[in-house]
Amino acid sequence: MKLSQHDLRQLDDGYLQRLPEAALRALSLTLLADLKEAQERLQQNPNNSSRPPSSRAPWDRPGVDATAASDTDADEDDAVAPSRDATARDDDRAADAAAEPPGAPPSGDPTPPPERPKRKPGKQPGTPGVGRTQVFTAHATEEHRPTACHGCQASLAAAAAVCYTGFQSLDLVWGDPKEPGVRLRVVDHRFFEAGCDACGHHTREQPMQVADDPTLEGVQLREWRLVGPGLATLIVALSLRFRLSRARIHEFLDDWLGVHLSIGTIHQTLHEAAAVVAPVEATLLADIQDSGLLHADETSWPQQEQDRWLWVFLTATTTLYVIAGRGKATVTQVLDGFTGWLMSDGWFSYRGYARRLRCWAHLLRKAQGLVECYDADGRAFGHLVRTTLETLMAAIYAAREDPPPDGAAVDLPRAYAQELQTLRRAVAAHLGHRHDKTKALAVEFFNDWDAIFRVLEHPQLPLTNNAAERALRHWVIARRLSHGTRTAVGSRAFTLLASVIDTCRQRRNSPWTYLVKAITDRRQGLPLAPLPQVGV
Repeated sequence: MKLSQHDLRQLDDGYLQRLPEAALRALSLTLLADLKEAQERLQQNPNNSSRPPSSRAPWDRPGVDATAASDTDADEDDAVAPSRDATARDDDRAADAAAEPPGAPPSGDPTPPPERPKRKPGKQPGTPGVGRTQVFTAHATEEHRPTACHGCQASLAAAAAVCYTGFQSLDLVWGDPKEPGVRLRVVDHRFFEAGCDACGHHTREQPMQVADDPTLEGVQLREWRLVGPGLATLIVALSLRFRLSRARIHEFLDDWLGVHLSIGTIHQTLHEAAAVVAPVEATLLADIQDSGLLHADETSWPQQEQDRWLWVFLTATTTLYVIAGRGKATVTQVLDGFTGWLMSDGWFSYRGYARRLRCWAHLLRKAQGLVECYDADGRAFGHLVRTTLETLMAAIYAAREDPPPDGAAVDLPRAYAQELQTLRRAVAAHLGHRHDKTKALAVEFFNDWDAIFRVLEHPQLPLTNNAAERALRHWVIARRLSHGTRTAVGSRAFTLLASVIDTCRQRRNSPWTYLVKAITDRRQGLPLAPLPQVGV
């Protein structure tokens, strides 16, 4: 780039009007060269540069149809009509097709090759299976014998029972302060069949199997599992807390524990753990709707070739994650019955909620962007916004530290009426500004004025949405490593486990202890234990 930022800040309409023709032509050539270089930088993507695939915008990912209707609530009046050039091209193609004889291939268009069907991930149909070859020496044996005849309900003699099947369970036993560390424990489970002397009926003791969760298709909760509850919890921790892929978990277990588990077994274990805690989602939703203050935020989340968003809804003691579209439907579903304060950013899906607060950190960053821009009016407007917000923030912090005596209300709107009026006039003056960023910030203040400055009437309320942004940060890093999820079932499994882990940590409890008990109970057909309360 030939012109520096310092040079560009000095260029405006008046300067260009004063330049002689020769100097103006020379400057135009310099600007043209810089513009081409800037455009080349903007057009860099993972296909034509060394930029990583995660740097691709959500709407530019392969398979996302840019012309499809987006999951928003935009008015029909906002739809853009096709351009005249596009319509003319369509008419030309129709005329060319009419002039060609029937059955002839389109002129100038080679016959496209037939599309190859996409290969689904995992084991392909018809591929021969591979049996388990690693053999464990059992530390203990558990016998499961029938106690009563299923036919006549008579008691069955234990001595007459015969083992008909069984399986091995590999579990991880956690240490304690007296005996730290972890160790593997292998248990042989044997199931017996017994005949009834009274009626002759043969009764078999069956492994417990729980009804499938309808929202997690293909995931079964059953007692017959190689991976025990403790080892399953470790796999969940490696996947979600330490952001390891299935292949890296496979490598870790093999290298460090000497346990060879297939990628499919690890995948099934993660989905089973999500199905175990699925009933807790209704409790989390109820806690959110009953809260007095809720932080909400969203970030893009790729689901195979679909454009999805990861939402977080955060209270002081509860975190709920949802992967869905970015329209109002998600907010409406979660906030149904919610009457507290909602802290959010400027996304329009939150705008219909009356008791809404706006994050000032977003506004300050945008104001700083204007301060550093090349438009003189934009820089002045950015300075005004930043100065006004910083002045009001200092007043809010002072009101929190030294509230008025006798419970009197703090009237910050009246105390700073002049600053607010000055900012409001500046906002109105820049609603149609030629500089896009300046206009966008003015429109944002115009639309959300009450939500932005409502905190002046209630200084005890938060100024920023940092709590929700910090909650998403861990999963944003995980998204960059994993590139999201592949299926709707995988997305739901991810959000269920993430919600339980972060909620337990908010309540100062170990999520891993809870998961071990939850998996143990649900595999035995017992109800799911409630999430621990704060500090319990």
